[in-house]
Amino acid sequence: MSYLIPSYSLKIEDENLEELRSDLWNNEPVPADLIVEGVTYDIDIAYRGSYTRKFRKKSYRVEFIDPKMFSGAREIHLNAEYRDPSLIRNKLSFDFFHDLGILVPHSQHINLSRNEFHKGVYLQLESVDEFFLKKRCLPMGPIFYAVNNNANFSLIRDEKMKTSLLSGYQRAFGNQSDDNILQELILKINTIPLSDFSTEICRYINIDTLLRWLAGAVCTMNNDGFTHNYALYHNSETCLFEIIPWDYDATWGRKVNGGIMSFDYVPIEGKKNNHLLYLLMRVPEFRKLYRNILEEILETKFTVDYMENKIVTLHKSLRPHILLDPYKKNAIDTFDNEPDFIYQFIRNRNSYLKKHLVKFD
Repeated sequence: MSYLIPSYSLKIEDENLEELRSDLWNNEPVPADLIVEGVTYDIDIAYRGSYTRKFRKKSYRVEFIDPKMFSGAREIHLNAEYRDPSLIRNKLSFDFFHDLGILVPHSQHINLSRNEFHKGVYLQLESVDEFFLKKRCLPMGPIFYAVNNNANFSLIRDEKMKTSLLSGYQRAFGNQSDDNILQELILKINTIPLSDFSTEICRYINIDTLLRWLAGAVCTMNNDGFTHNYALYHNSETCLFEIIPWDYDATWGRKVNGGIMSFDYVPIEGKKNNHLLYLLMRVPEFRKLYRNILEEILETKFTVDYMENKIVTLHKSLRPHILLDPYKKNAIDTFDNEPDFIYQFIRNRNSYLKKHLVKFD
């Protein structure tokens, strides 16, 4: 299986580059040109991320102005993946979730140059918006990003009442009136009696995809992905919410700072500070459904046999480009060791989860 890594050329006028550099936390974009396969796109570009803005290798948000579309997208993200020594964890996670039947953004590694200077390997991510839905022929419906840890499906955080039911969420697509749909969901989660929860919550959430997402998050062990790093899409035909993962670089045994995370750090039920998951796991029929889903995944997909070819393809394809990446080429030994690191994580994590499945009932 081949994996081609295209080259993108970014051209920014000096004054616009200085404006971009002058304030790391400014979300206002500056104009630039992006050249891909001989086509020049007039774009707006800004830094993206939170703590990642302080890294030497920056991540970017790109909006296409003229032409307005690029590969079916109006906006893309260029992630530096700076703290992931493999540079494949985000894409590996999205490919894994896709195989579980979860909606995920398209991801593609690229080489980026800026004003003729090589900036190294980036991961291009599709924005989750109305064009994401159109590309997949999905019904239009509002999309909300979980932008911070207030997106825990609860009325409180750290024992303090939230100021709004929408706290922690940002509407990425839809109208202001669509906020009522999410508000109703949060309110119902926190007011439905547990005795009625199994029948009532199915009127608001696609339970099967939610539990598959939970299984994926638990396997890949995205520690901070339970209360943010996801999007909610409300399907206007089914009238149900579906969850979409986002930013999964701190996975497969690595922390957000690139350090090692013990394979048993995240429990089999996920993190209990996600109030929705906490309630679902208190309902016997949902626990059984989750157990069956997770058991099947541990036997068929979350295994070295299933993942090895994906890992090898990405690693081999990236290696010659990593040798030219000014931010990563000096860490090539670590990069070379990452496949074995990920394989061992899968073995350890799989064994840990199977052990806890035995007494999960």
